[in-house]
Amino acid sequence: MIELEGVPELIDPVMVAAFEGWNDAGDAASTAVAHLDREWKGEVFAALDAEDYYDFQVNRPTVFLENGVRKITWPTTRLSVVRVGGDKPRDLVLVRGIEPSMRWRSFCNEILAFAHELGVEMVVILGALLGDTPHTRPVPVSGVTSDPDLARTMDLEETRYEGPTGIVGILQEACTHAGVPAVSLWAAVPHYVSQPPNPKATLALLNRLEDLIGLRIPLGELPEDARAWQVGVDQLAAEDSEVAEYVQTLEEARDTAELPEASGEAIAREFERYLRRREPGSGPGPGVATDGGDSPFLREAGGRTRPPKPEQPGPEAVPGTETPPTPDATDSEGAGPEAAASEQGDDGSRGADGPEPPAEGAGDDTEK
Repeated sequence: MIELEGVPELIDPVMVAAFEGWNDAGDAASTAVAHLDREWKGEVFAALDAEDYYDFQVNRPTVFLENGVRKITWPTTRLSVVRVGGDKPRDLVLVRGIEPSMRWRSFCNEILAFAHELGVEMVVILGALLGDTPHTRPVPVSGVTSDPDLARTMDLEETRYEGPTGIVGILQEACTHAGVPAVSLWAAVPHYVSQPPNPKATLALLNRLEDLIGLRIPLGELPEDARAWQVGVDQLAAEDSEVAEYVQTLEEARDTAELPEASGEAIAREFERYLRRREPGSGPGPGVATDGGDSPFLREAGGRTRPPKPEQPGPEAVPGTETPPTPDATDSEGAGPEAAASEQGDDGSRGADGPEPPAEGAGDDTEK
């Protein structure tokens, strides 16, 4: 039995999780959960024992000085609670950490034990992957689930992916077997500019999460950071004709694929979000408390820059890609390869699973 001292009874709690590493291209997913924790002033109430799940030669502890005293921070996964105010208050349980190196089943069982004790009604896991998507277009974000009823009622894709997976895929399946509704949201990050941070992908994940759970999320400086990021990548791409030509090719493929789907659904969703943000009293309420220059393009031996292809294996192509992903680009619960911030998981799982890829040339990087 897990004793949760100091944690009040929660209101309609939803657990939102993200893990650094293989499932976190551009650090987009982990940064999204960190943003929620910071904006809503969450309070850490639990931390998993690092000794049980991490290889410290892969994820090394760090030393810091506090009032002249040396202290050590160990890599781990922490849970915090935030309360969102407004007309209908709701609590979020935020899970943020690093993809574990071992004992993945025990890791997921421990997370689910907290979810059960707190009365969590749904688990949303955020991830980000590398894909053939242009940085100049909206970031594709797909929502997938293993629950057919949830897929139908929440307009999500039901995953049919088979292949290597990461902690996001393992946790989602653990939730399904435990009878806890679970959804994975995946953002596609341009593989040719994969270095973190990627505020545009983080912003896209938060917007999709907002739609899913029906809460207004304060965005702070993220929209401005996203615009500045795109301007910076525009300037870098313009300095190299090969990169500029490649980006144009991705734009044409994306626009062609989206042309028949340019219906009012996406416009209506954006308009609903706009109205939510204008509603008085819909902002966040007081929290329960908180815890607190390299070029993005790869350079060839001759000095030329060109957009790199993903390097990690993924058994499926990202929708809209002209070529299948190359080794070491991970798959996702929604599609294609992911960033490998660190290669972990000797528990027999190494990526995130995702739905089957569409026909070649679909021109869209979303995980559908």
